[in-house]
Amino acid sequence: MSEAESISLDLLDRRTVRARARNIMIAAVLVAAAFGGIVGLFAGGQGFAIAAAIVAVPLLLLALVESRKTLSLRDGQVIARALGTRVVSLREADRLELFITDVRGARTVNLLVGGPPKGKAISISLAMYAGTGGRELGIYALRRLADTLASNADTRALVLSQLIVEQLRAEARGDAAPQRPLYVLASAAPQGRVAQRLNPDAVSRFVAELGR
Repeated sequence: MSEAESISLDLLDRRTVRARARNIMIAAVLVAAAFGGIVGLFAGGQGFAIAAAIVAVPLLLLALVESRKTLSLRDGQVIARALGTRVVSLREADRLELFITDVRGARTVNLLVGGPPKGKAISISLAMYAGTGGRELGIYALRRLADTLASNADTRALVLSQLIVEQLRAEARGDAAPQRPLYVLASAAPQGRVAQRLNPDAVSRFVAELGR
């Protein structure tokens, strides 16, 4: 595969993405109807319609974006497509952060990259864990991410590249999920927060220990 060819960075398959989007749509309708019904008791039919629309429209838009969102790596650029297109040059990115999301017992390790050419930011889901198992981005996609990050002179990019390399080494050894670096990071994050950014210095120390 040549450098200019596109590599998918989608953690979830399209069937799962569509199912999640459908669930969001159903939830949007139910929540909007309930909220509208409460308002309608005092403001009548017009109040019901306005209140329901205020709640439903953002959630339905979110479902639409989720159903159409795709991520790819092409020629050193991360490309996110949904209702529009966002592009971040991974080789020049100056915003590089790891954050963990915790939703319904499933923890996702995300890489947030931002910078040139337009100062946008894109979140890449590297792995999702629940219990002692989960789903991880494909080996080839992780390898190319690591290689591209290594071409960025920013120290944070080099640390993240090495983290992914250690993840790949754990995969090659056949380590179970709880022994893999991304799982360890996900499980070490404090509970009770939907999303939390990992301290870059702590990540650097963690990666340094992995290499010993």
